[in-house]
Amino acid sequence: MQHPIQQIPQNNHQQNNAQSGLQRDNMPRGKDSKPRGRMTVYAFFVQTCHQEHKSLHPEEKIVFREFSKKCAMRWKTMSDIEKKRFHEMAKKDKKRYDTEMQNYTPPKGKKRKHIKDHNAPKRSLSAFFWFCNDERGKVKMLNPEYYIGDIAKELGKKWSAADPETKSKYEAMAEKDKARYVREMTAYKKKIQNDGAPVVRAAQAKQTIIKSDSKDEEGEGEEKFEGDSEDEESEGEEE
Repeated sequence: MQHPIQQIPQNNHQQNNAQSGLQRDNMPRGKDSKPRGRMTVYAFFVQTCHQEHKSLHPEEKIVFREFSKKCAMRWKTMSDIEKKRFHEMAKKDKKRYDTEMQNYTPPKGKKRKHIKDHNAPKRSLSAFFWFCNDERGKVKMLNPEYYIGDIAKELGKKWSAADPETKSKYEAMAEKDKARYVREMTAYKKKIQNDGAPVVRAAQAKQTIIKSDSKDEEGEGEEKFEGDSEDEESEGEEE
């Protein structure tokens, strides 16, 4: 693959494209939608590299690891003057984020339908979610302005377009994980029968509910591809 950037574009048109994440804030969102997390200086730089490469080589498939390394190498050799505009982008985005957060009222949390047994074996993952574990970082790196839903949609598209060999790899991983879960769950149920059901302390139950209430209030919208969250199952369709 050719270098992702020969020279970082300086014209206003491409700079505006690099700030497409800021323009997305003009789009209507749900009343309970938390403001998009602010982008870092380096994230704006990588986004610009990606957009420039796509404009120069629209038909070329980007190899994520190679692209990421070349971006990092280019960043290290850039002068402070060259980096200045990316700092300005990040500063503007931080101002946008701070302003939106001042006007944001978190929705009231909903209690879980049941208290999760943290002693139970972790649920097995499907082939699609094993695929997501590998691809999510790549999608987010190349599209730092994406919301969680956007990342999920992109992952769904990539999974649908994956060749049979790729899918069979993750299907094998899913089968192995399913066997692990069945084995561990069988042993866990046997242990419960012998030792009795585990006692859930009141403090632990209260903490679980509090975590559920505040889940959407923490971090910058990182989705999770491990465990048995109900939200995970709505992020993509398996084929």
